[in-house]
Amino acid sequence: MALSNASVSLRVLARLLSYPDAALRGDLSDMHEALHADKTVMPGRLAELDALMATLKNGDSLENEEDYVEMFDRGRATSLHLFEHVHGDSRDRGPAMIDLAQTYEKAGLYIGPGEMPDYLPVVLEFVSTQPPKEARAFLGEMAHIFNSIFSALQQRESAYASVLGALLELAGETAHAVKVTPDEPIDAAWEEPVVFDGCSTKGQAKPGQAQPIHFVKNEALNAKAKTAATQGVSL
Repeated sequence: MALSNASVSLRVLARLLSYPDAALRGDLSDMHEALHADKTVMPGRLAELDALMATLKNGDSLENEEDYVEMFDRGRATSLHLFEHVHGDSRDRGPAMIDLAQTYEKAGLYIGPGEMPDYLPVVLEFVSTQPPKEARAFLGEMAHIFNSIFSALQQRESAYASVLGALLELAGETAHAVKVTPDEPIDAAWEEPVVFDGCSTKGQAKPGQAQPIHFVKNEALNAKAKTAATQGVSL
Protein backbone atom coordinates (compact mmCIF):
# COMPACT_ATOMS: atom_id res chain seq x y z
CA MET A 1 0.00 0.00 0.00
CA ALA A 2 1.36 3.41 -0.99
CA LEU A 3 1.89 6.17 1.52
CA SER A 4 1.53 8.93 -1.07
CA ASN A 5 -1.71 10.22 0.49
CA ALA A 6 -1.36 8.76 3.98
CA SER A 7 -0.39 11.92 5.85
CA VAL A 8 -4.02 12.61 6.77
CA SER A 9 -4.58 9.02 7.89
CA LEU A 10 -1.45 9.13 10.05
CA ARG A 11 -2.69 12.27 11.76
CA VAL A 12 -6.08 10.70 12.37
CA LEU A 13 -4.45 7.58 13.83
CA ALA A 14 -2.26 9.76 16.03
CA ARG A 15 -5.34 11.58 17.28
CA LEU A 16 -7.17 8.31 17.95
CA LEU A 17 -4.36 7.26 20.28
CA SER A 18 -4.71 10.45 22.31
CA TYR A 19 -6.66 10.70 25.55
CA PRO A 20 -10.41 10.52 24.68
CA ASP A 21 -11.47 13.82 26.21
CA ALA A 22 -14.27 16.12 25.10
CA ALA A 23 -12.05 17.77 22.47
CA LEU A 24 -11.34 14.42 20.83
CA ARG A 25 -14.99 13.42 20.91
CA GLY A 26 -15.86 16.68 19.19
CA ASP A 27 -13.42 15.90 16.37
CA LEU A 28 -14.51 12.31 15.71
CA SER A 29 -16.96 13.10 12.89
CA ASP A 30 -14.30 15.04 10.97
CA MET A 31 -11.74 12.31 11.68
CA HIS A 32 -14.12 9.65 10.35
CA GLU A 33 -14.71 11.63 7.18
CA ALA A 34 -11.02 12.34 6.64
CA LEU A 35 -10.02 8.70 7.14
CA HIS A 36 -12.52 7.52 4.55
CA ALA A 37 -11.59 10.26 2.08
CA ASP A 38 -7.86 9.44 2.38
CA LYS A 39 -8.44 5.85 1.15
CA THR A 40 -5.12 4.53 2.43
CA VAL A 41 -6.36 2.20 5.19
CA MET A 42 -7.52 -1.27 4.14
CA PRO A 43 -11.32 -1.75 4.15
CA GLY A 44 -11.34 -4.42 6.85
CA ARG A 45 -9.15 -2.34 9.14
CA LEU A 46 -11.18 0.76 8.31
CA ALA A 47 -14.32 -0.99 9.58
CA GLU A 48 -12.55 -1.74 12.87
CA LEU A 49 -11.51 1.90 13.21
CA ASP A 50 -15.09 2.98 12.50
CA ALA A 51 -16.22 0.77 15.39
CA LEU A 52 -13.60 2.31 17.71
CA MET A 53 -14.66 5.83 16.77
CA ALA A 54 -18.33 4.95 17.28
CA THR A 55 -17.52 3.67 20.78
CA LEU A 56 -15.59 6.82 21.63
CA LYS A 57 -18.35 9.04 20.27
CA ASN A 58 -21.45 7.27 21.56
CA GLY A 59 -20.18 5.30 24.57
CA ASP A 60 -20.01 6.45 28.16
CA SER A 61 -17.30 9.13 28.20
CA LEU A 62 -16.10 8.38 31.74
CA GLU A 63 -15.82 4.67 31.02
CA ASN A 64 -13.89 5.38 27.82
CA GLU A 65 -11.49 7.65 29.69
CA GLU A 66 -11.01 5.11 32.48
CA ASP A 67 -10.43 2.33 29.95
CA TYR A 68 -7.82 4.44 28.18
CA VAL A 69 -5.89 5.11 31.40
CA GLU A 70 -6.09 1.47 32.42
CA MET A 71 -4.92 0.35 28.98
CA PHE A 72 -2.08 2.74 28.26
CA ASP A 73 -0.93 4.24 31.57
CA ARG A 74 -0.81 1.19 33.83
CA GLY A 75 1.36 -1.29 31.98
CA ARG A 76 4.58 -1.45 29.99
CA ALA A 77 3.31 -3.90 27.35
CA THR A 78 0.76 -1.41 26.02
CA SER A 79 2.72 1.78 26.69
CA LEU A 80 2.55 4.38 23.92
CA HIS A 81 6.03 5.60 24.86
CA LEU A 82 8.08 3.66 22.32
CA PHE A 83 11.42 3.75 24.15
CA GLU A 84 9.73 2.03 27.09
CA HIS A 85 9.72 -1.07 24.87
CA VAL A 86 13.32 -0.62 23.72
CA HIS A 87 15.27 0.80 26.64
CA GLY A 88 12.96 0.39 29.63
CA ASP A 89 14.43 2.32 32.57
CA SER A 90 18.02 2.06 31.37
CA ARG A 91 20.37 5.02 30.98
CA ASP A 92 20.16 4.67 27.19
CA ARG A 93 16.65 6.10 27.20
CA GLY A 94 17.73 9.68 27.89
CA PRO A 95 20.19 9.98 24.97
CA ALA A 96 17.66 8.28 22.67
CA MET A 97 15.07 10.91 23.65
CA ILE A 98 17.52 13.70 22.84
CA ASP A 99 18.40 12.18 19.46
CA LEU A 100 14.74 11.84 18.51
CA ALA A 101 13.93 15.41 19.56
CA GLN A 102 16.86 16.62 17.46
CA THR A 103 15.49 14.67 14.49
CA TYR A 104 12.25 16.62 14.84
CA GLU A 105 14.08 19.91 15.15
CA LYS A 106 16.10 19.27 11.99
CA ALA A 107 12.77 18.93 10.19
CA GLY A 108 11.64 22.25 11.68
CA LEU A 109 9.29 20.67 14.23
CA TYR A 110 9.36 21.25 17.97
CA ILE A 111 7.43 19.31 20.60
CA GLY A 112 5.23 21.18 23.04
CA PRO A 113 5.89 21.63 26.76
CA GLY A 114 5.41 18.43 28.71
CA GLU A 115 5.39 16.19 25.62
CA MET A 116 7.83 13.32 25.24
CA PRO A 117 9.44 12.74 21.83
CA ASP A 118 8.85 8.97 21.93
CA TYR A 119 5.10 9.29 22.60
CA LEU A 120 3.48 7.51 19.65
CA PRO A 121 0.97 10.26 18.72
CA VAL A 122 3.90 12.73 18.60
CA VAL A 123 5.96 10.32 16.48
CA LEU A 124 3.09 9.88 14.03
CA GLU A 125 2.58 13.63 13.73
CA PHE A 126 6.23 13.87 12.69
CA VAL A 127 6.00 10.95 10.26
CA SER A 128 2.95 12.54 8.62
CA THR A 129 5.12 15.49 7.55
CA GLN A 130 7.72 13.33 5.79
CA PRO A 131 7.86 12.32 2.11
CA PRO A 132 6.20 8.94 1.41
CA LYS A 133 9.44 6.94 1.06
CA GLU A 134 10.94 8.33 4.27
CA ALA A 135 7.65 7.96 6.12
CA ARG A 136 7.34 4.28 5.26
CA ALA A 137 10.97 3.63 6.19
CA PHE A 138 10.51 5.38 9.54
CA LEU A 139 7.39 3.34 10.31
CA GLY A 140 9.16 0.17 9.20
CA GLU A 141 11.93 0.73 11.73
CA MET A 142 9.32 0.73 14.49
CA ALA A 143 7.24 -2.17 13.14
CA HIS A 144 8.52 -4.65 15.76
CA ILE A 145 7.36 -2.28 18.53
CA PHE A 146 3.99 -1.77 16.83
CA ASN A 147 3.55 -5.54 16.61
CA SER A 148 4.34 -5.95 20.29
CA ILE A 149 1.79 -3.31 21.30
CA PHE A 150 -0.72 -4.71 18.80
CA SER A 151 -0.40 -8.18 20.32
CA ALA A 152 -0.74 -6.88 23.88
CA LEU A 153 -3.87 -4.94 22.92
CA GLN A 154 -5.35 -7.98 21.20
CA GLN A 155 -4.74 -10.07 24.30
CA ARG A 156 -6.73 -7.50 26.26
CA GLU A 157 -9.44 -7.51 23.55
CA SER A 158 -9.00 -3.77 23.07
CA ALA A 159 -10.45 -2.03 20.02
CA TYR A 160 -7.31 0.14 20.00
CA ALA A 161 -5.48 -2.81 18.43
CA SER A 162 -7.01 -1.70 15.12
CA VAL A 163 -4.96 1.51 15.22
CA LEU A 164 -1.69 -0.39 15.57
CA GLY A 165 -2.81 -2.83 12.89
CA ALA A 166 -3.44 0.08 10.51
CA LEU A 167 0.01 1.52 11.25
CA LEU A 168 1.69 -1.79 10.47
CA GLU A 169 -0.15 -2.06 7.17
CA LEU A 170 0.76 1.51 6.22
CA ALA A 171 4.38 0.52 6.88
CA GLY A 172 4.00 -2.38 4.45
CA GLU A 173 4.04 -4.95 7.24
CA THR A 174 1.54 -7.59 8.31
CA ALA A 175 0.09 -7.36 11.79
CA HIS A 176 0.66 -10.65 13.58
CA ALA A 177 0.70 -11.93 17.12
CA VAL A 178 4.03 -12.02 18.95
CA LYS A 179 4.93 -13.21 22.43
CA VAL A 180 4.11 -10.57 25.01
CA THR A 181 5.95 -10.42 28.33
CA PRO A 182 3.34 -10.14 31.10
CA ASP A 183 3.39 -6.89 33.02
CA GLU A 184 4.39 -6.98 36.66
CA PRO A 185 1.31 -6.28 38.80
CA ILE A 186 1.14 -2.54 39.41
CA ASP A 187 0.89 -2.99 43.19
CA ALA A 188 4.03 -5.12 43.25
CA ALA A 189 5.89 -2.69 41.02
CA TRP A 190 5.22 0.21 43.38
CA GLU A 191 5.52 -1.71 46.66
CA GLU A 192 8.20 -0.33 48.95
CA PRO A 193 10.56 -2.94 50.40
CA VAL A 194 10.54 -3.50 54.15
CA VAL A 195 13.56 -1.84 55.73
CA PHE A 196 16.30 -4.42 56.44
CA ASP A 197 13.96 -7.17 55.19
CA GLY A 198 15.53 -10.59 54.84
CA CYS A 199 18.45 -10.04 57.23
CA SER A 200 17.54 -12.65 59.86
CA THR A 201 20.41 -15.05 59.22
CA LYS A 202 23.07 -12.43 59.87
CA GLY A 203 22.24 -9.06 61.34
CA GLN A 204 18.77 -7.68 61.99
CA ALA A 205 15.78 -10.00 61.88
CA LYS A 206 12.49 -9.30 60.16
CA PRO A 207 9.87 -7.43 62.19
CA GLY A 208 8.10 -9.73 64.63
CA GLN A 209 10.90 -12.29 64.69
CA ALA A 210 13.21 -12.97 67.62
CA GLN A 211 16.51 -11.11 67.32
CA PRO A 212 19.40 -13.60 67.42
CA ILE A 213 22.38 -12.72 69.61
CA HIS A 214 25.81 -13.84 68.49
CA PHE A 215 28.72 -14.20 70.96
CA VAL A 216 32.18 -13.81 69.47
CA LYS A 217 35.35 -14.68 71.33
CA ASN A 218 37.80 -11.81 71.72
CA GLU A 219 41.21 -13.34 72.48
CA ALA A 220 42.81 -9.99 73.37
CA LEU A 221 40.09 -9.21 75.91
CA ASN A 222 40.31 -12.69 77.41
CA ALA A 223 44.08 -12.33 77.91
CA LYS A 224 43.65 -8.93 79.56
CA ALA A 225 41.02 -10.38 81.92
CA LYS A 226 43.32 -13.23 83.00
CA THR A 227 46.18 -10.81 83.70
CA ALA A 228 43.92 -8.55 85.76
CA ALA A 229 42.62 -11.48 87.77
CA THR A 230 46.17 -12.62 88.56
CA GLN A 231 47.15 -9.15 89.72
CA GLY A 232 43.91 -8.56 91.62
CA VAL A 233 42.89 -5.65 89.43
CA SER A 234 39.26 -4.96 88.56
CA LEU A 235 38.26 -4.32 84.98
